[in-house]
Amino acid sequence: MTNEALEKLKYPIGKFECPKDIKETHIEEWINVLETLPNRLEVLVNGLNDEQLNTPYRLGGWTIREVIHHISDSHHHSYIRFKWAMTEDNPLIKAYNENDWATQHDYNAPIAQSLLHIKAVHAKLVYYLKGLSSKDLERAFIHPETNNTVVLKENVGIYAWHSNHHYAHIETVIKQKGW
Repeated sequence: MTNEALEKLKYPIGKFECPKDIKETHIEEWINVLETLPNRLEVLVNGLNDEQLNTPYRLGGWTIREVIHHISDSHHHSYIRFKWAMTEDNPLIKAYNENDWATQHDYNAPIAQSLLHIKAVHAKLVYYLKGLSSKDLERAFIHPETNNTVVLKENVGIYAWHSNHHYAHIETVIKQKGW
């Protein structure tokens, strides 16, 4: 497999590219992605059996089941990061090793648990984001792995991209397998 083909499997929608000037329309579009992901994801995986759920989206990649559990964990962290940034000045957030989390026994659990959690977290996140002002979205946190400052309006885009990124992983394997 060529590096280009592997990169396409890893990043089926490309890597996140943040607009230099984030406009209100970007924020609205990104919030819409976050608002619609739970139902889109549930429809996408509805009817998949255990064998299908245990299929990796690419060689060496996570299974569909693991991707769903990862979205649940990752977006839970995202919600908390927004709250930290709104309640503390430039907090240093807590990072986590997503690959280590994916080896935990709960990543073998039925996906219904994480689908329900994604619905709840996204309902809270979307409600919260819709209540933030443009000034609020200028607040930021510091990510310890990169020591980069992440502005909240950019983080909205990152998690909208993250939603579509993993949705595309699952959608691609379903299409490839003809399920």
